Amino acid sequence: MTVAVLGGNACGRGQLVSPDPSSGQPNARERSIERLVRAHDARAAICAGAGLGWGHDSRLRPPRVERVILLLSTSDTDLITAAASGAPFTGANPARLLVDEIPDLARDADLIVVRILGGRRAWEEGIDAVQATGKPLIVLSGEQQPDPDLMACSTVPAGVAAQAHNYFAAGGVENFVNAHNFLSDTVLLTGLGFGEPEITPMWGVLTRESRESSAPDHDVTVAVLYYRAQHLAGNTRYVDALCEALENAGAKALPVYCASLRTAPDDLIELLGTADALIATVLAAGGTTPADASAGGEDEAWDVERLAALDIPILQGLAVTGSREQWEANDDGLSPLDVASQVAVPEFDGRIITVPFSFKEFDDDGLPWYQPDHERCARVAGIAVRHARLRHLPNAQKRLALVLSAYPTKHARIGNAVGLDTPKSLLRLLTALAGHGYDLGDAAQIPGLADDDSDALMHALIEAGGQDPAWLTDEVLAANPIRVAADDYRRWFATLPADLREAVEEKWGPAPGELFVDRSQNPDGDIVVAAMTFGNVVLMVQPPRGFGENPVAIYHDPDLPPSHHYLAAYHWLAANPDADGWGFGADAVVHLGKHGNLEWLPGKTLGMSASCGTDAALGDLPLVYPFLVNDPGEGTQAKRRAHAVLVDHLIPPMARAESYGDIARLEQLLDEHANIAALDPAKLPAIRQQIWTLLTAAKMDRDLG
Repeated sequence: MTVAVLGGNACGRGQLVSPDPSSGQPNARERSIERLVRAHDARAAICAGAGLGWGHDSRLRPPRVERVILLLSTSDTDLITAAASGAPFTGANPARLLVDEIPDLARDADLIVVRILGGRRAWEEGIDAVQATGKPLIVLSGEQQPDPDLMACSTVPAGVAAQAHNYFAAGGVENFVNAHNFLSDTVLLTGLGFGEPEITPMWGVLTRESRESSAPDHDVTVAVLYYRAQHLAGNTRYVDALCEALENAGAKALPVYCASLRTAPDDLIELLGTADALIATVLAAGGTTPADASAGGEDEAWDVERLAALDIPILQGLAVTGSREQWEANDDGLSPLDVASQVAVPEFDGRIITVPFSFKEFDDDGLPWYQPDHERCARVAGIAVRHARLRHLPNAQKRLALVLSAYPTKHARIGNAVGLDTPKSLLRLLTALAGHGYDLGDAAQIPGLADDDSDALMHALIEAGGQDPAWLTDEVLAANPIRVAADDYRRWFATLPADLREAVEEKWGPAPGELFVDRSQNPDGDIVVAAMTFGNVVLMVQPPRGFGENPVAIYHDPDLPPSHHYLAAYHWLAANPDADGWGFGADAVVHLGKHGNLEWLPGKTLGMSASCGTDAALGDLPLVYPFLVNDPGEGTQAKRRAHAVLVDHLIPPMARAESYGDIARLEQLLDEHANIAALDPAKLPAIRQQIWTLLTAAKMDRDLG
């Protein structure tokens, strides 16, 4: 009998080998194959004799059969890559899968691969259900490093599971094809042939067509960091859209993919250091891997020293895991998973939280893809480019807005803060700005600066307009030079989303409304802004949210839309006098006073939309916010809803207050009253009269009711 042997090379590719015609017995190669099969070393057998056929009749050769592999992966990019490979994969994401659905999914599969994050505990019930199907099973970690505990759940030899991990961890269409064929050949004894895992770069730069772009003064580069898995799966439409938005904003985009920032190589960090700002969509750089995370871990394990050393602003771009429809309908904005992974954890890296710019949508085949929202891409890009430009703009050219809280809207409460002497701190800040080369015009014209008199500065702000309805007169409004023409405001207001405009007009009437509107110079009306300008610095009292019997409740009202005056005042800060014909043209805002009302405007809890009051008012402006260190809860509001950068300050030193003034005199008279009552009661009427005279003079009788 003539024997035709289709031999295999080291990569498992079959090639025709002629037998020894002088011998009627199997040659040494054939005997070796038989021994390997008897030893059940399937992979070695296939590698040694892939496509083995016996005799002249081709019908006797093993059929070339493609087996179906069910891929259950918590990484949607695995499912996308498997579909793109063309190999007979079926798949599902365990995060969207009920355990009861597993038997039906596995029915037509010849082999099952499970690839999950978080270790066995993350899907213990599911792994038990997959094992119960009786199909050959490979269980792997979704991380780059293998997880021995997960592999131990496999029903194939450990060497096969380890090699399968290498294929899937390397990623990419070619590796998924070879992963399928490798498992099919070694476990199911088909003869497809396969190659070794191809090493794919752990990081790299996305090649894309870009247009020439330059900023007005200096070119700025903004890096966009996204996952390597998305790159290998071709799921980069959202990255392209963000890069296009950056170019439209006047920056050069540098899209970079990586597997993780926790193990980022030095050359990747060096490349990121060439950018002026970084938008990251990957998980935090500090901490442990998900499989190793545990409660009560050491804080010192969170190390972001290399990223901090870049000395560039790092912004978190939110590529959320839900659909746009879910986000629009959700008042909370983001799911608990997205809050944890894309907001709370990145905050430990010190990232600036922006807005959602991409959503996960399913195509007709049930595959999830990140689809960009171009309007939100523009918002993320705008925030990033403004931060990037601050690095190159000389201090003398930077235009800065210093906004003082007024809680509630009373002249006596301008600059109100917890744990901070805001008026005095404002003077210190102005002095520091002048010392660092900021243009404050003629410093002698700034009230109280030369004499370190914060009261004089506050009175000047009140005279510049104030916003206390008990004291504001038509004459004060008419005298204020900082104003927004009604027609200019209407044009900008018309660009806001329709639902926000409708809410504002329903509460405050047609633009420009009546609140702080002066018609003495313009019959159509001017919206007056309580502010003073000194060179390139403006001091502004934060606009009130409204008035009523309970101003504190109004301050935090989650449903009261911002007034026309509120929106006009903040947009006046951002509007460019050269391009828009009005406005101050601020490069950044510093808010003084805990806390302001900007971060409490109506809208989503986080993950802002264009219809959210905070987003509409602040726009792209960078916000720096000195905040009391022991109040992280309210500070978080500003970070998550107004992309604020908090600068913590300590609580003030504590001392015994003691009595003072009339209160100290009253305390003395009360002590005398006690002594006289015991020693000489006849003198009590006289001392009581002194006490009453002091009470009425100090108006304590009113305070006490």
